[in-house]
Amino acid sequence: MNPQWNGRGVLSGRGLVKRYGEQYALAGVDIDIEAGEAVAIVGPSGSGKSSLLHVLAGILRPDSGEIHLGDERIDQFSEKRRSELRRREFGFVFQQGMLVAELTAEENVALPMLLGGAGRKQALTAAREWLARLGLGGREGSRPGELSGGQAQRVAIARALTHRPKVIFADEPTGALDSRTGKDTMNALLDAATEAGSSVLIVTHDRELAASLPRAVTIRDGRITTGVTVG
Repeated sequence: MNPQWNGRGVLSGRGLVKRYGEQYALAGVDIDIEAGEAVAIVGPSGSGKSSLLHVLAGILRPDSGEIHLGDERIDQFSEKRRSELRRREFGFVFQQGMLVAELTAEENVALPMLLGGAGRKQALTAAREWLARLGLGGREGSRPGELSGGQAQRVAIARALTHRPKVIFADEPTGALDSRTGKDTMNALLDAATEAGSSVLIVTHDRELAASLPRAVTIRDGRITTGVTVG
């Protein structure tokens, strides 16, 4: 651990810069995510929200700055180590669910554990347990095309949680859903994350959704402008 590091969260970033040519997607971002905390990142299109999520998750490497998961500086990891980290410590929920069409619900949920080396029986047992917790008992054998949008997102949530990650990254997780289904899906995500002991970082343009979380951070032109505690 860097002795000068003063991050305080389970996931912390300092001075994060990401450029695409001459354009700054991130222009010096500092952020801390506490253990078990749910945080919304809001801002207009092109503000840097998704870039921040991708950098913190190790999908993209920042051009400068530091990212720490606990005491580990993860931005210096090789691509292989960052890939392993994403499978082991992180979970992901995307706007379209990103489920594998050919797999059943339980197989989709078990996939991260299987890729991480878990046995098939163990992975499928965990998958069925999480599907039941998320109200999808009896739909284990359904394929994505046989599920409603809200059901498919719950499968994606179960997939993100099966291995009990430290942090769940959700990129516009309700963007493709109607308002009521989106609200129910978000509640399911937050409740399940609390049960798993996972922090949640949600990128959204939905101000109402952001206001429902304990903390909302606004990013504009690659810089964080507010870090407001809501309620």
